[in-house]
Amino acid sequence: MKQLMLGNAAAARGLYESGCAVVSSYPGTPSTEITEEAAKFAEIYCEWAPNEKVALETAFGACLAGKRAFCGMKHVGLNVAADPLFTMSYTGVNAGLVIGVADDPGMHSSQNEQDSRHHAIAAKIPMLEPADSEEARAFARLAFDISERFDTPVLYKMCTRIAHSQSIVETEERAEIAQKPYTKDISKYVMAPANAIRRHPVVEQRLKDIALWSETSGINRIEAAAPKFLKDGKAEAGVITSSTSYQYVKEALGESVSILKLGMVNPLPAGMIRDFAKTVQKIIVIEELDPVIESFCRSLDLGIEIHGKDMFSICGELSQNAIARAFGKAVPEGISLDTPVPVRPPIMCAGCPHRGMFYALHKLKVMVWGDIGCYTLGSVAPLSAMDVTLCMGASLSGLHGWNKAGGAQNERASVAVIGDSTFVHSGMTGLATIAYNQSASTVILLDNSITGMTGHQQNPTTGKNLYGDPAGRIDVEALARAMGIDHVRVVDPYNIAECEQAVKEELAFEGPSLIISRRPCVLLKSVAPKPPLVVDEAKCRSCKQCMNIGCPAIAMKGGKARIDPTLCVGCGVCSQLCRFGALPN
Repeated sequence: MKQLMLGNAAAARGLYESGCAVVSSYPGTPSTEITEEAAKFAEIYCEWAPNEKVALETAFGACLAGKRAFCGMKHVGLNVAADPLFTMSYTGVNAGLVIGVADDPGMHSSQNEQDSRHHAIAAKIPMLEPADSEEARAFARLAFDISERFDTPVLYKMCTRIAHSQSIVETEERAEIAQKPYTKDISKYVMAPANAIRRHPVVEQRLKDIALWSETSGINRIEAAAPKFLKDGKAEAGVITSSTSYQYVKEALGESVSILKLGMVNPLPAGMIRDFAKTVQKIIVIEELDPVIESFCRSLDLGIEIHGKDMFSICGELSQNAIARAFGKAVPEGISLDTPVPVRPPIMCAGCPHRGMFYALHKLKVMVWGDIGCYTLGSVAPLSAMDVTLCMGASLSGLHGWNKAGGAQNERASVAVIGDSTFVHSGMTGLATIAYNQSASTVILLDNSITGMTGHQQNPTTGKNLYGDPAGRIDVEALARAMGIDHVRVVDPYNIAECEQAVKEELAFEGPSLIISRRPCVLLKSVAPKPPLVVDEAKCRSCKQCMNIGCPAIAMKGGKARIDPTLCVGCGVCSQLCRFGALPN
């Protein structure tokens, strides 16, 4: 049956059709929907893991038990999972194991623009890369077949545009796969040095075998230029490309070039590339981010002109227009607006529970080590209450190092902020090192009772699992005390005075401390908004103090503060800033 499907939904459909039985993932845009869609199939057990390393190890355990398994994450999550990934390349699998990774060219929701193909190359693991929703479905099935045929984990690479665009998919029935018996094999699965050294040659030979298979498997294909574009039997240009870049090439260039469309981007098909080179006058490699395919082509010494990053940027996304311009084609002018559109920078939602705490930190001029989550928006003006953001969990260990080195000559002028989901992901070990090494560091846990930035997924502190059913819940206060943090206190971030007092007192304490800023995300269905506030214009002095919290529901119009009733949730944070009583709560 043909259906219009989001790329991530099609990937989940492919998991279902392939007989996948277990999915363990950590949410991360643009990969999140694969797991959320897979959870809609009763035949697949799905879960959110605390982090990507745990998720991959869980999926590995399931595949060893004989069930096909999948693990999903975004590109930076693959860094977290790299430790087990590289060794799984040596152990191989039992039942099939597929690892989904979604790259984010253009950094729409990411802190860097890394290219996950480097992980595939370094780990010596095959990587498939679909170019539309139908391939997302089909490649998910194919990935499990490759995994079991060649005894290897398989990386399955999506990107933002393929993950979040729609195209036609032709669905198939689910393949019921019998559970594969597990056979104890110490030499294969126990990666002590004596065993690992014997597995390395196996990995190298496997890559050669997969490369040979890819030459004739059909996963890579050649699309010849139309006859009218041939000269002496050769196309003027041959394009080698993959993923969303392939779609741009087809739209911008049509049949004017020959195309080698790659579905497997590691290992690359050397023989096929050499044969393709004989049919064209020059090769142009069109790929987003790093010149992975281009560098491989240059290593083959093809004897013809090769272009790539000399024509296209190594940074950001490509587009149809960028490709058309590079080939000297006319590009239609876009529609221009007579009135300039004001920029709309990302900002915390009206009523966001993090706003009050960030205002207190801004007011106290505290140096803030930030972390990854929607609260990273605390760095945005007018609050500007964040100094550093590196990666998941780095705020705690970064603060510890800062304080041990006497940062800014004042150990107590700094705090770390981290969300509840990020704390479980990789912040607990940072808190452990603060407690263990008795660092005079204050950590602020921004607990909004959900994983907010990726769309409200549950986590081990919420007491619910992926399906919303009751689950084990981490008691953060008890955990902190068990680690050796004696100063633990909970504050309401809607109470600015309480937040200020807590920060001042814990900064004055000569030891490790934890402030839990706890209030549920205002967008949760379980949170009922209060009536919106109304400005008393007679009392408003136009001081603009209420604007200092950066709430999108507040604006100055006609010299007076105004509150948008469609945005305001009645949190009352702004009323605490007004000295004239113009914002009664």
